[in-house]
This record gives sequence, structure tokens and C-alpha cells, in this order.
Amino acid sequence: MAADDPAFGPPGDPSRHLAPTDLEAIFGRMPAAPRDAGRVVLIVRRGEDKVRETLERVVLELDGGVPGDAWGRRPEPQRDQQLTVMQVDVATALANGQPLTVFGDNLILDLDLSTENLPIGSRVRIGRVVLEVTPKAHNGCKKFAARFGKEALRFISTPAMRPRNFRGIFMCVVEPGEVAVGDAVAVLARG
Repeated sequence: MAADDPAFGPPGDPSRHLAPTDLEAIFGRMPAAPRDAGRVVLIVRRGEDKVRETLERVVLELDGGVPGDAWGRRPEPQRDQQLTVMQVDVATALANGQPLTVFGDNLILDLDLSTENLPIGSRVRIGRVVLEVTPKAHNGCKKFAARFGKEALRFISTPAMRPRNFRGIFMCVVEPGEVAVGDAVAVLARG
């Protein structure tokens, strides 16, 4: 699978890839993200043609996640991979000027997604919707390396960085409902 293959999704901009020293400096001085309450910054649906569509609002479904998203088109969608979620400051830093939709994550939140803050089983509320952190690890892959650089993938995958969930987390819908950009996010329970 090549970065310019339409099945691969949007390519990254190699001129935006950050060196390891830049990554260390950026993440070393990054202020702490909100731990108990945050907000929805971006909602993304991955279309059939691999194009990322931003949505102002969406009804998250119990068994469908984001309607029309790539997850629901899989032959056997796994509930523990229903929604991909990323932290906005991390996404902004790694994208380095690229649009945040290039990640393909469904929700970009202003909230600390680290294992310390949101261990497996943690629940958050967005409006009437309740989401739960699943045990599935959201690791970087060849697509991530092509979009943000092999050094970025190595950096987020180190034992020291992995618990911070810089690649994001998987969540599933526990109570369905509407979510909109700007909505408040509240941590209901940890683990």
C-alpha cells in the first residue's frame, strides 16, 4: 500500500514531518490538557472514497458509531474500534500545519486522553452521549508514518510516550445521541 494509492487515504506532506529533537521540544513544553472537562473540537467521518468529511454535529449510534464512517462499512465491525479519538494539542503538534482531518480520527477533543487520566473502562459524557474507553490499543501504522513521518511514529511509540496515548484511543458508544462541535466533554468515571 503506497501513500499515493487512493485506498490509502489522504497523503501527508513530508515537508511537515518533524525531527525527533523538534518532537521532544514541542511535547516537552506542551501545557497539560484538561483532565476532568473539555470540549469537542472536530468531528470527522471517513467517507467511502477515503475523503474526510467534517461535521458540525452527528448522532452517534449504539451499534453504528458515526453513521457512514469507514468503521461501519467493515465486514465485521469490532465494537472496541467503533470511534477513534485524538487529543487536539497532540494532533495539532504532529500535523505541523496539515489539516487535522488527515488523521482520520472521528473525534478530536480538548481533553487529556492519557492512560493515567482515562484508563480502560473510563466513561465520558458529551451532551446525552456516553462513550467508554475500550481496551483496544490505538497504535500508529504505515499510514501514520507516511503522513507524519517515521520519526513521529517512533516517538509516540516509545515506552515513555505510549501511556500518554499520543496516537489517540478507541471508544465505543454506551448511550447514543447527538454530539456537536463545541460541546462540553465531562469525565464521568475513570476505569
